[in-house]
Amino acid sequence: MTTSEPYERTFDEDVQRGTTEPCPECGGPVRTNAAETVCADCGLVIDEQSIDRGPEWYGDDDSAKRTGAPLTPARHDRGLSTVIGTGRGATDTDASSQKRRRLARMRREQSRGRWRSKQERNLGHGLTEIRRIASALGLADSVRDQACQLFRTAQNERLLKGRSIEAMAAASVFGACRCNGQSWLIADVAPMAQVPQDRVENAYTVLNEELGLPTPPVRPTQFVPRLASDLGCTDVVRRRAKTLAAQAVDAGVTTGVHPAGFAAACLYMAACAHDAPLTQAAAAAAAGVTVETVRNHRDTLLSVVE
Repeated sequence: MTTSEPYERTFDEDVQRGTTEPCPECGGPVRTNAAETVCADCGLVIDEQSIDRGPEWYGDDDSAKRTGAPLTPARHDRGLSTVIGTGRGATDTDASSQKRRRLARMRREQSRGRWRSKQERNLGHGLTEIRRIASALGLADSVRDQACQLFRTAQNERLLKGRSIEAMAAASVFGACRCNGQSWLIADVAPMAQVPQDRVENAYTVLNEELGLPTPPVRPTQFVPRLASDLGCTDVVRRRAKTLAAQAVDAGVTTGVHPAGFAAACLYMAACAHDAPLTQAAAAAAAGVTVETVRNHRDTLLSVVE
């Protein structure tokens, strides 16, 4: 070993631990550290790199425990924030008044220093709005996380300047739903926001144009399952309506039409074919369109089926 390249020890390589098993070669004592297991008499290396790669610890129920929750884009700090709790020790009757006052001051200062900048405060407010809207719509965590990441990207691209944070949060949720092909209209997302629908539409237009969202066209087949669930249709009616919607898409008669209204017309025709109790008014109310819209789409479907 040369002096130009000194030997660097790992942080715990010098921690020696004895074992009860003797050396298989000479029967001498065996010492184990973090790097290897060696006989103290003959120098035989019995094992190398004996590193425990398991979990940090196990609970009482033998379930793997890790140090905290995983990182999530739904929080402004990825879920790594520190919170001074108010449980035992802070409100315990045995704690002195001086200790309680000190903990109260620590909580107040921690709350004040939670945001490092105005931009981070806006990010936290926007992500809170996204979590609230996603919870109201019953969206999956993956869609919610994509909406949060979309809001982060919009803030980094300075698209929030001059626009409402609530509108951009609702637009991010709707954009994530569109990218995942879910059957949600902007009229369904806007009432969950705290701003008018036209502001949400403007924010989504900015997101779609500036970021180039990979949003596929909305098809009536995407709305059939949700409308069938809202109307209480049977599985036979739902499958027949989905087949009718697919035939209409293949025929090219769904271009420029209201997808939910066309799906309502498909459900109405399928219900009529199976003698199910479904009226045009009920189908139109579930889709948020007029009865005339359902009737016109029904006439279009009749021409396609014939």
